[in-house]
Amino acid sequence: MNDRRVVEGQRQRFTSVILPPYLRRSPRLAGVLPLLYLHGLSSGDFREALPALLGPEATGLAPSTITRLTKSWTAEYEAFRRRELADRDYVYLWADGIHFTIRLEDERLCALVLIGVRPDGTKEVVALEDGYRESAESWRAVLRDLKRRGMRAPVLAIGDGALGFWAAVRDVWPETAEQRCWVHRIVNVLDKLPKSLQPRAKQALHAMLYAATRTACEREIRRFTAEYGVKYPKAVAALTTDQERLLTLFDYPAEHWKHLRTTNPIESTFATVRLRERVTKGAGSRTAGLTMAFKLLEAAQAHWRCLDGAELIPLVRAGVRFIDGVRVERPEERKKGAP
Repeated sequence: MNDRRVVEGQRQRFTSVILPPYLRRSPRLAGVLPLLYLHGLSSGDFREALPALLGPEATGLAPSTITRLTKSWTAEYEAFRRRELADRDYVYLWADGIHFTIRLEDERLCALVLIGVRPDGTKEVVALEDGYRESAESWRAVLRDLKRRGMRAPVLAIGDGALGFWAAVRDVWPETAEQRCWVHRIVNVLDKLPKSLQPRAKQALHAMLYAATRTACEREIRRFTAEYGVKYPKAVAALTTDQERLLTLFDYPAEHWKHLRTTNPIESTFATVRLRERVTKGAGSRTAGLTMAFKLLEAAQAHWRCLDGAELIPLVRAGVRFIDGVRVERPEERKKGAP
């Protein structure tokens, strides 16, 4: 607008309360366009979709406009991959490999994802890299790069039974404790039982999952072994493999158990990625797939809830001992607290 008004000798310039100076579209609109694209709307569909959303005046947005808006994501992703981590501390670390389709390639993309918990209880995306079928060497390259950029070893890593990640962790951070994902384990066990037995077996497995103590959990495992071991040894083997690493969570605060039992923070977030994959029939390239996943993770990260009992996380980093979720005071601590 060219406002030429003069009031009492003073030039009066028009200032919009909607648009900052020199901005041709509102920040809210500029933000929603990439999000619509991420969630499955192709660039060619905006010409029809935006008038329905914003009114008939919302015309003239060419596909190239959307392309320009999304080009900056690649630069943001590359900056994320190179950032320094010496000032960051991740006490807990979730790890998983997520597979999705690449439209123009035969091989599916395996995204290696790490999400960490900081001492204040907030969750944060740590790494997102292309990997080859979750191999140990792919995971090792990711972890070594994080270590080179200054990341210290997490106290506990949570993941499924994929051997590649655990072999890499033992090589790069041998001091990090290991916790197997209970949800993956339960699915694997039920898969080896007849469908008619699965509801009853699931109840038994949930009794282990929500046991109040390590002893109670081990008792439920023995009961399951006695009931199903003779006829379904593969189901029992799927449960008892690395059993000690399935019970590691009992050495940490009980307030954290529901967060440590599963890699759900990664699985639930990537449900959005898979939703867009079904709409678009896969990303066009590996770089585009990783960039899309990064932006969706970044958007989801703003809404992740903090861990319960966040005040206990610094104690975990400090090496304070917990038994069955309860803090064990050292003799010198008891003496200090005595009258």
